[in-house]
Amino acid sequence: MSKLIRAISENGGAVVSILDSTAIVAEMERLHHPSAVVSAALGRLVTGAVLMAANLKSGDDSLTLRVKGDGPAGLLLAVADGRGNVKGYVENPIVELPPREDGKLDVGGAVGRDGTLTVIKDMGQPYVGQVPLVSGEIAEDLTSYYATSEQIPTVCALGVLVERDLTIKRAGGYLLQLLPGATEQEISMLEENVGRMRSMTELLCDGKTPYEIIEEILKGFSPNVLDESEVQYHCDCSRDRVERAYISLGQEELRRIATEQETVEMKCQFCNKAYHLHAADYVKREEAQG
Repeated sequence: MSKLIRAISENGGAVVSILDSTAIVAEMERLHHPSAVVSAALGRLVTGAVLMAANLKSGDDSLTLRVKGDGPAGLLLAVADGRGNVKGYVENPIVELPPREDGKLDVGGAVGRDGTLTVIKDMGQPYVGQVPLVSGEIAEDLTSYYATSEQIPTVCALGVLVERDLTIKRAGGYLLQLLPGATEQEISMLEENVGRMRSMTELLCDGKTPYEIIEEILKGFSPNVLDESEVQYHCDCSRDRVERAYISLGQEELRRIATEQETVEMKCQFCNKAYHLHAADYVKREEAQG
């Protein structure tokens, strides 16, 4: 479990959502076994999805982030809902790249810098927004989405620190957004505060709590906590859902599969749980219903 915290400046000019997502990203790594650079990429995306989903109004609402760049990692997905659940998927979990010149993992190289970020909000009726990737580093791409599609001045910071044994040492992020009515002086103060900030993983490694990081981001603004909520990596796959997906292949395809193999293994892309289906059973079921 991780805790998502939202706080607002005393005058209501800025709101920040912050998350220590170490436990979430560690569970993602345990399920997908990605290489270090892919852990960083998908970990950032999953963290970003939780931060963006903080604004969902209902537990039944969901938000999907879809990143498709020209890098070797391929498609990345993160899905978060209003109940505090998030899950992620990457097309190619094993990507090996040399580090950047500054020694950091080359997330942009793994994701690719030519491609799209698609944001899908399902709040009864789906909303879809799409923007070109800026850098493939995820945080800059989410910032660009808010500026382009929602016209909300936003600062997004995301970080994942991966150990040599590929476990997750620290992960987290924050989303700072200006609200209508923020003055030029307040904007300038916030820019100075953000400019002084160290990376999210550095702050967490130094033992800073999310509350202390909020105080740094909103220094001089007397922040008040709006709400806190528990969030977790959780996949809602089920045998029933897998069976429905299998049956949707149609009678002809089900018969073909049944002639070639006795048992079909289907894996959930978000948690890698394997479901084993007896192929002939579904042919008989469809014939009985047809």
